[in-house]
Amino acid sequence: MGRLRRTARWALRIVGVVVTLACVVGSSRFLWPQPGIDEQPGSTERQLAFVRDALDGDADFAAQNQFPEGHFFLNALYGLSWVQAARTDPDLREQALRESRWALARLESADGRAVFSPALRPAYGVFWAGWTNWLRGAILSLDAGDPAEVQRFAAHSEEIAQAFTASETPFLQAYHGQAWPVDSTVAVASLRLHDRLFGERFGAVTTRWLASARAHLDPATGLLPHEVAPDGTQLDGARATSQTMILRFLPELDADFARNQYQLFRAQFLSYPGGFGPALREYPRGVDKAGDVDSGPLVAGISLSATVVGLGAARVNGDHELAAAIGSEGELLGLPVDLPGSKRYAFGAVPIGDAFVVWSSTARLLTTEHPVGETDLRWWWRVPWVVVFVVIAAAPVVGILAAARRRHRSAPADR
Repeated sequence: MGRLRRTARWALRIVGVVVTLACVVGSSRFLWPQPGIDEQPGSTERQLAFVRDALDGDADFAAQNQFPEGHFFLNALYGLSWVQAARTDPDLREQALRESRWALARLESADGRAVFSPALRPAYGVFWAGWTNWLRGAILSLDAGDPAEVQRFAAHSEEIAQAFTASETPFLQAYHGQAWPVDSTVAVASLRLHDRLFGERFGAVTTRWLASARAHLDPATGLLPHEVAPDGTQLDGARATSQTMILRFLPELDADFARNQYQLFRAQFLSYPGGFGPALREYPRGVDKAGDVDSGPLVAGISLSATVVGLGAARVNGDHELAAAIGSEGELLGLPVDLPGSKRYAFGAVPIGDAFVVWSSTARLLTTEHPVGETDLRWWWRVPWVVVFVVIAAAPVVGILAAARRRHRSAPADR
């Protein structure tokens, strides 16, 4: 019995040391300064290396089983992240061009178009057309030396512009009978990118779209709605899942409109559940609903996916404080595994999540400069997290000391 007790005590001590060390490592990651909104994490290349390995292992097909655009998004975000990384670090340009062109080819493959309808206008729907066009334009922002690609970008942009011109609503369909304003926002941003790179051509379409979008705001929040009917009638009000995406692209279109929308979003969706945070609610304050296929599971009303994408939205809207806070929380709660050749989150179990992380952490504008934000957070937002670290880290030590003290007190009686 004595040997078993000693073994048990040593096992508990080892567990205590591991827990304490984990808290030290976690707190150091959490408190480590995050890159500014015009910088990117030093681990960007390692993150992209993991995503590429996952794609080579058919992670995009696995993601397709999780949600309808899984295959598309994993490839699109991989390509866009490389372009963003190269825009910040020109030394990555050649590798970025090679990898982003590879990703674009996968979007335009039969597998990339499989779930979309060629009968829609633009062909394959505004989701497929808009994101594909944005990626093609992003690649051309690095290298516009291929006349055939420049022509393809112009032709696809013209097709998108004609679809908006012919529509009575600013929100085109992504699937038959289904439309999400975020998809149209991306598509119109691709038209702005075309004009930024190759001269004014679609300015009137963009201006008309912005005016119509302002006339179709969600009356409850003043933000663009989440889902609408084909005729533009609102079906679902503003939600963080789509707002964080919308706010990634609005600064490319109209600085004043983007600034107003971002402030409204921040005021209604930023939350500190239980004193922790900051994080983003899926629904505005006062609205509590369950998660769905768009948001994923909600924790105390918080959308983890929207919070990750919110990092990118904060960066392009000049909100350094929120971007840094979300980045710090990701290094703590995301369970990162940082190796010499790769970095992954959640132990690499969900590669689509890693793609969203690297796309968000490298986010930058392609048609204009980042605005200077004037937002801030609660100055004490780190305190609850640090208190938890201290309590958890100290608990094993306190337990060991208390046990030693009890043994010391009982020692005379044992003799």
